[in-house]
Amino acid sequence: MQLQKITPCLWFDTQAAEAAQFYCSIFSNARIVSVSHYGEAGREIHGKPAGSVLTVVFELAGQTFTALNGGPVFKFNEAISLQVNCDSQSELDYYWAKLSAGGAEAAQQCGWLSDKYGVSWQIVPSVLATMMADADPGKSERVMAALLQMKKLDIAALQQAYAG
Repeated sequence: MQLQKITPCLWFDTQAAEAAQFYCSIFSNARIVSVSHYGEAGREIHGKPAGSVLTVVFELAGQTFTALNGGPVFKFNEAISLQVNCDSQSELDYYWAKLSAGGAEAAQQCGWLSDKYGVSWQIVPSVLATMMADADPGKSERVMAALLQMKKLDIAALQQAYAG
């Protein structure tokens, strides 16, 4: 297994395998790469039973992630999110529905959501970056004003704001 240079590691309490399987069920180009287990070494530190899942390496759309069962010490927050770029409204709707299921509804704003594990995601149209970086500040301002009114992003409404 060749490792990519930078691999995000997601810290879970005990749900690493469940979360990796959940994410792999959503993305078409996804797979579990490997699973490692806790042994007796370090048990006095980690407190996990030998044989329980330590890490799950998985891929989503060519991006490798590691899910770690590290215990309840750390929780996810919005300071970091995973961005899914979508080419159509139907694709955006699909990822929004799948990833937001069971997540905190209060976290849904401006294309952001929190999944049932607390991981933050941005479900955005691929054209958004181009709209926001347009040389005409009026266009990007209109897009931003429209975006700020949305939970799940509406590509047609953003394009309408962009066009003026």
